[in-house]
Amino acid sequence: QVQLVESGGGLVQAGGSLRLSCAASGSIFSINAMAWYRQAPGKQRELVAHIISGGSTNYADSVKGRFTISRDNAKNTVYLEMNSLKPEDTAVYYCNADLVVAGIRTGYNAWGQGTQVTVSS
Repeated sequence: QVQLVESGGGLVQAGGSLRLSCAASGSIFSINAMAWYRQAPGKQRELVAHIISGGSTNYADSVKGRFTISRDNAKNTVYLEMNSLKPEDTAVYYCNADLVVAGIRTGYNAWGQGTQVTVSS
């Protein structure tokens, strides 16, 4: 069984910063990629940032230059540093991992439970 647990969400004023963390645990052989998605009320879930095991990253155009994704492979943890936050960044942020399950060595795509980020104007 694999579990992703996010933390770090909250309420912040526009222009402020937050740092999200997501720790993966359980029967994990390896993690190929980790990502952050977000879903605002009435909107579809969208990719915010993505990082592969080698460290390459990509970002949604709306967050480029403001958000930074990073990971600690030894801790199976991914981070999202969010700066210059805007009210339109308000959403539930979800962690995602593309991994290989230990033992049976099959691929699995895992999601966290989500953490609320609210940016006030």
